[in-house]
Amino acid sequence: MADISEEDKERVKLLQLISSSKNEFKKLSVEQLKRLQELVEKKDYSHDKKAHKSKVKLLGKINVRIYELEEGRGIWG
Repeated sequence: MADISEEDKERVKLLQLISSSKNEFKKLSVEQLKRLQELVEKKDYSHDKKAHKSKVKLLGKINVRIYELEEGRGIWG
C-alpha cells in the first residue's frame, strides 16, 4: 500500500469538510481556502476526465469565495 503524504491527508480532510455541507464551505477562512486551492492545484487528475472537471469547477468556486472575502463582497451568499 502506498504511503499517503501529509498533504494528501490535509487535502482529503478539507474536501470531506466542504463536501459534508454547503455551509461548511462558506465557513472556511481565506487562509483555509488558499491552502485548499494550493493542495487541489497540486493534485494531478488528468488521467480522470470527470475528476479533472470537478477540480476545475472547485477551483473556480474557491477563487470566487476568496474574492468575496477579500473584497468584502459576501452579499451573494
